[in-house]
Amino acid sequence: MKVRSATPDDIAAIFSFIQKKAEFDRKIGAFSGILQTSEDKINKTLFGKIPFSYVLFAEVSGLEIGFALYGFRYSSFVGQPSMWLDDLYVNEDWRSQGAGAVLMNHLAQIAKENDCTHLAWNADARNTRGLGFYHRLGAEIIEQLRNRCFLRWSPWSAA
Repeated sequence: MKVRSATPDDIAAIFSFIQKKAEFDRKIGAFSGILQTSEDKINKTLFGKIPFSYVLFAEVSGLEIGFALYGFRYSSFVGQPSMWLDDLYVNEDWRSQGAGAVLMNHLAQIAKENDCTHLAWNADARNTRGLGFYHRLGAEIIEQLRNRCFLRWSPWSAA
């Protein structure tokens, strides 16, 4: 299994993973809206003059089996960035085989290389399997508002 950064050639795959993530969220009751993105929007916002987010793929034998969409935030009070994980999704038939952990550890390495204070994201409380995975990584739920859990992880600063 390897992790690689997405390129403009991956726009259709990124869109496909976003659709699968939206469907997963619908099934657990975490998303009931209409997906408003498109391949054109992905091209403009991820591969335009200013990329607003980045995508990593977990691959096995050249097949994308999982993805992570992330970006950076900056705290003027701390004077350092942090990383925001917007989406993490692994194809159902590849779950519990290490792809999620490989993606998360790759994100942690990127965060460390960029002097980030932490990696943050949110997850739906009804996604018990996902929350269990994040707990096993060492992430902490720092706040919960109804079904929305806010998580934080900084394994590189635990030394």
